[in-house]
Amino acid sequence: MNNGEFEQFVLKYGKDILRFCRMKAGDAENGDELYQDTMLKLLEKKKRLDSMQNTKSYALSTSIYLWKNKKKKYANRMRLVPIESMEETSDEGYEVSDHDNETSPENIVLQQNEVDMIQGLVASLPEKYRIPIYLYYSADMQINEISKILGLPEGTVKTRMRKAKKQLKEKLEAIGYDR
Repeated sequence: MNNGEFEQFVLKYGKDILRFCRMKAGDAENGDELYQDTMLKLLEKKKRLDSMQNTKSYALSTSIYLWKNKKKKYANRMRLVPIESMEETSDEGYEVSDHDNETSPENIVLQQNEVDMIQGLVASLPEKYRIPIYLYYSADMQINEISKILGLPEGTVKTRMRKAKKQLKEKLEAIGYDR
């Protein structure tokens, strides 16, 4: 992959990869840092990347790998020198697009509250369920691509997605959400 192809890749898939990194990290600041690390790693390996291959899948796999390494380092540090209090993380940086014609402030607030609630419910899922759901719905990836990224059989990915949907449905019904 040459510089022009890499630039086109970033323009085409950069937002999806950034969203994934923010979701994986749990907040905008750590997500942005993970995105930068991912892009630097891809830039280092750009000569070995083939623009005809599914580079987006490779980029997402790279971000998962980098995040796991970062979590391991953090866990080791916490065992050595625990920090007594940490700031609460929050989902920042997401905007609600207004699909309805009504742009009243009330509707905007209601839509944002709905998005925040659903993002919170998805974020509360165990990681093994949350990642396939995100990749399928937010990153617009197919089951076979998700299975390659996660290194799992397609049947396992489908089962995890089905279980995640069931858990989300139960949580939404429990709070009286009927949409």
